[in-house]
Amino acid sequence: MATGEPMAANPQIPAQLPHHKVKVKKAGQRACNEKDEKGKYCGGHLKRWFYAVDVVERECGDIEKAWGSDAEVYRCENCRALYLPNPEDPKVNVAGEGIKSVFGLTLPPKEK
Repeated sequence: MATGEPMAANPQIPAQLPHHKVKVKKAGQRACNEKDEKGKYCGGHLKRWFYAVDVVERECGDIEKAWGSDAEVYRCENCRALYLPNPEDPKVNVAGEGIKSVFGLTLPPKEK
């Protein structure tokens, strides 16, 4: 995150932005846990949000001023609540780890 960003005293309670509800994801969380007026959970899918190219967000500019132009931010597809990544959540490559490269290694010749 960029320097000069608004920080709260507790890292689990992020500083709120003027036009956005900001929360921190729980470990492994993929669905929104925001409650509506009736007390029901939203349940919308959290998607990575590239706010720097969002036309509506460019007009507002709150997020870019607070966190810079390339912070990792997730947004609920229903209620538009913003979620910051959990610092304890392991970074996972969704494509998998892949195989180890043998490029450049000297392999013994095959026996005949």
